[in-house]
Amino acid sequence: MLRNGKSNFGWMTIILHWTIAVLILGLIALGFAMRRLSLDPTLQFSLYQWHKSFGFTVLGFAAFRAAWHLFDLKPQPTAGLSPLERRASATTHVLLIVLTLAVPLAGWAVASTSTLNIPSFYFDWFVIPHLPMAKSQAAENFWTSTHAVLAYATLGLVALHALAAVYHHLVRRDEVLARMLTTRSQRRGEHVKGGQAIAKRK
Repeated sequence: MLRNGKSNFGWMTIILHWTIAVLILGLIALGFAMRRLSLDPTLQFSLYQWHKSFGFTVLGFAAFRAAWHLFDLKPQPTAGLSPLERRASATTHVLLIVLTLAVPLAGWAVASTSTLNIPSFYFDWFVIPHLPMAKSQAAENFWTSTHAVLAYATLGLVALHALAAVYHHLVRRDEVLARMLTTRSQRRGEHVKGGQAIAKRK
């Protein structure tokens, strides 16, 4: 099933979720590595270009994910979640979508306002033009700080999101994590509950 169902996520949502998650974690790790002062300048330049290329990739996926989220069916919350947990889950998902758009946009602003005017080579295939922004050291510093703060906020929210999913899977033993792994997880859970209910009646 490509699209979301009433009680489960479709493959498009699942693939976008995990693809963006892996790319974000890789970008954060690459961001730490490329800022090491002991790096060879040539290697550092390459790492910056890789970071920008994957950042633009995330921006593309995130924009598509945001549109998909707006127009695709919203599955019903997992059974057993309290109203507070449902609101927290919905808010977290929206914040993650916003941040996955905001972080690469802020990075693009860094490259666009830099007085060095270094082109952004997308995997050496073509050059992505800078945003129409004034170049100055003050603007570059502002967007660099904004990019870093948003990236750390994303990392913290991802960590919280992952811990909550593991908690629900290992402690609560519900479908919160399982239905983001396969489109059949929720249905299986419903079949099992239905079978247990029939067995009790007998």
